[in-house]
Amino acid sequence: MKQVEYKVRLVDNLFDTVDLPIDSDLKECLGVGARRLIVIDDTVERIYGEQLRSFCLRNDIAAKIVPVAANETVKRWDSVVDVLDAMDEFGIDRRREPVIAVGGGVLTDVVGFAASIFRRGTPYIRVPTTLIGLVDAGVGVKTGINYQLGKNRLGTYAPATMTLLDRMFLRTLPDRHISNGLAEILKMALIKSEELFVLLESSGRDVRLDQFQGSTPNLDEAARSIIADSIHLMLEELQPNLWEADLERCVDYGHTFSPTIEMHTLPALLHGEAVCIDMALTTAIALLRGYVTPSEADRIYAVMATLGLPLWNDVLTQPGILEQALAETVRHRDGRQRLPLPVGIGRHRFVNDVTAGELQAGVHHLQTAARGIAAVAAG
Repeated sequence: MKQVEYKVRLVDNLFDTVDLPIDSDLKECLGVGARRLIVIDDTVERIYGEQLRSFCLRNDIAAKIVPVAANETVKRWDSVVDVLDAMDEFGIDRRREPVIAVGGGVLTDVVGFAASIFRRGTPYIRVPTTLIGLVDAGVGVKTGINYQLGKNRLGTYAPATMTLLDRMFLRTLPDRHISNGLAEILKMALIKSEELFVLLESSGRDVRLDQFQGSTPNLDEAARSIIADSIHLMLEELQPNLWEADLERCVDYGHTFSPTIEMHTLPALLHGEAVCIDMALTTAIALLRGYVTPSEADRIYAVMATLGLPLWNDVLTQPGILEQALAETVRHRDGRQRLPLPVGIGRHRFVNDVTAGELQAGVHHLQTAARGIAAVAAG
């Protein structure tokens, strides 16, 4: 069995620290007295660039900071080449000089992929700056870029040496991108934790509007709990199956139809928004099968709405698109659907017999439910 070790740490105000913590491996990773190549999302650089340069200066880090554009529309091979060029020009010592990736999930995916193929494997460190990066892209070992209409069609298994999770970055994140990350948190709640769902139900809206900053003691406790619980649940699922030998992965919930939905709607939908539409559809299918009660489905749809997430997109009505998405998923899951569906709230089961008729019935139910939610929201 292949052994792997990587560290995931929750930190506060990383770039505000006057000196790095005494912890030696953190100092070594970030490069006190050493040189580091830092690849940063260009939007993040505009906001935090001066703070990052000051941080490097205070800690005697000889840094070359490379801003790059990072979003789903450029999550492609050309972006990987840009990072490879920067690594080559910098003259990376692949044994002692990890690349540091500062940005959202797209940026950390691109840098992680580039690092994994440069000299057959170069260490890298992730500093996610989005909620989806903190709770999803930042805690696994996969990297990926899009190819043709395939979401993350090219990629590797390449764990970061260390991932530093600092929710303070979220204070400058647009509300829509907070919601984007909340979709992945809701995913874990729906399939693994009714307690987390109840927390999202009671505090999710307020925490979202507070951007997870904890401006009151109650909001701080809720924000910390939501992030910590979702990360714990994710790692609990990933740890025994990092290389995906077992293809029945409950963390694939929301990721059966969403890759096709997302790629066919770029740039209209963010990743988490497409995931939420997938979860809304599969909740409808579970309801029609009797796995979820009408009241449970109503609660799920209501929480999606309060988290600022869409339940519906007209792409669902395109002829054959859901059947195409399911067929694509079957190819990636070794010839079976292995489709996780919610059972109540906080549990799940895998099915292999979803039909085209069920998909269309689910779409019809979801469209009606989404109209009802929209009418309530409109007053």
